[in-house]
Amino acid sequence: MNTATFMQQFGPIIIIFAIFYFLIIRPQQKREKERRDMLSSLKEGDDVITVGGIYGKILNIKDDVITLDVGDKIKLKVTRTAIGNILKKREKTED
Repeated sequence: MNTATFMQQFGPIIIIFAIFYFLIIRPQQKREKERRDMLSSLKEGDDVITVGGIYGKILNIKDDVITLDVGDKIKLKVTRTAIGNILKKREKTED
């Protein structure tokens, strides 16, 4: 089998795979990396929104459990993966 025959048979499959990689797989991997970085950078005092739409302020972080203050002495415990986005990072205080 020569090179021209090989490219005629498998060329379209290779091109389709390349298109899927650059349009679907690679952007998804990038979004997942950004999400992992965001979840690992959570700090006490950050204002966040959960994937369920609850706004709160992080009071405590223990391993995978985050305690949120959602207002008027109401505290919720959620998993780290339940955090959808950071709204406002905690201001660093200088002592």
